[in-house]
Amino acid sequence: MAITPGEFRQIAELVYRLSGNFLTEDKAYLVEGRLKGLLAECKCSSYGELCRRARGDPLLQRRIVEAIVTTETQFFRDDGPFRALKYKILPEIIDRRSKGPGLVRIRIWSAGCSTGQEVYSIAITVKELLVDLSGYLVRILGTDISDEAIAKASRGIYSPFEIERGLSRELLFKYFERNGDQWKVKDELRALVTFRRHNLLEPFEPLGVFDVIFCRNVLIYFKPQDRKGILQRMARVLEPDGYLLLGASESLAGICDLFEPVEHFRTVIYRPRRGVGGDQLAGPL
Repeated sequence: MAITPGEFRQIAELVYRLSGNFLTEDKAYLVEGRLKGLLAECKCSSYGELCRRARGDPLLQRRIVEAIVTTETQFFRDDGPFRALKYKILPEIIDRRSKGPGLVRIRIWSAGCSTGQEVYSIAITVKELLVDLSGYLVRILGTDISDEAIAKASRGIYSPFEIERGLSRELLFKYFERNGDQWKVKDELRALVTFRRHNLLEPFEPLGVFDVIFCRNVLIYFKPQDRKGILQRMARVLEPDGYLLLGASESLAGICDLFEPVEHFRTVIYRPRRGVGGDQLAGPL
């Protein structure tokens, strides 16, 4: 069943209102494909009927959004940012933080974390670098707008197909254990991470202040003005000496001037410009 231009606009408006994700008209094929199963399940004769029924049904609204919002991910996707994290960002942070008393605190946020592969890749990178965490307080937060994605990430259980996408056998046996015909994240790794549902159009301050923010392949789904607002608010919850990591094809040029680019082994990362970042009004992670 083909979606009409009017039906597409209705669904696009619903998705934007609930998630901030902006669907251009060339994404009509995506809406058709991802809502086809829900259309049959709800026994709707058209996409317009599905949208009308969703107006009075918050659960159906959320299911529509979760079906459409992209959740493509894999372990160590585009490994450049993870190399930068291991060999530049974390050593710099640890060097500065270790000069003070008490445990060295490391706080990392993965925004738009989908089903958790990026979060666990970050946790593995931290463990591989530090090995013994007794002198550190590591907190890694993963957020996503999809309840279904967050639930899967929290379980930390992945199929062989998901595991094979980016994870070496050495790291697999080191940080995962068999769970039937699937693989489950070991408790020592799971203890480092927290997941929660969060819409990037909502305030960031309740999430805390961070040393590193991963926001990779997420901003491309937002309108330019929303991208700018998200980046401005990220700057407020990023420590002045922290780093922001974007997707390989993403750039801040012409969108936000609060960050300056730094290149590390052909990977561009960003840090707040002088005088920007570290809103201490933000609560703890």
